[in-house]
Amino acid sequence: MNTTKFLSTAEVEKKWIVIDAENVVTGRLASFIAMRLRGKHLPKYTPHIDCGDHVIVINAEKVHLTGKKLSDKVYYRHSGYPGGLKEVTAGKILEGRFPERVMRKAVQRMLPKESPLARQQLSNLHVYAGPEHKHEAQKPEVIDFGAFNPKNVRRN
Repeated sequence: MNTTKFLSTAEVEKKWIVIDAENVVTGRLASFIAMRLRGKHLPKYTPHIDCGDHVIVINAEKVHLTGKKLSDKVYYRHSGYPGGLKEVTAGKILEGRFPERVMRKAVQRMLPKESPLARQQLSNLHVYAGPEHKHEAQKPEVIDFGAFNPKNVRRN
């Protein structure tokens, strides 16, 4: 009789990876990061366990959005009061104080919705606007995402 072997939390080995987001298409990179955060790249993937890697994204302020998304993509939030709907475009966020939020939101929306597991997996994502990060002690592995496919990098 064949049985399915599920991974336990004690057997999980998390790696640290660094991805440079300079000139990379946002959606393609977000899809790759979401897969790594969930652990779907592993042969022992278990859907109810956080078995994914820690992902560090640097240069998040230099990502590319295809088409007219800089001016047309709108992010909404609500204050909770009547008439409190706020909206801001992706271009204004990238030019603003926290440009890494575009990348974080793109990855968050590719993870399972509003569950404790999704929040735990999203906490393994570390996004930085510039080229510096504070995780050198973990000895992260560098992944050149742009070299996987020519469509991953936007060349203007």
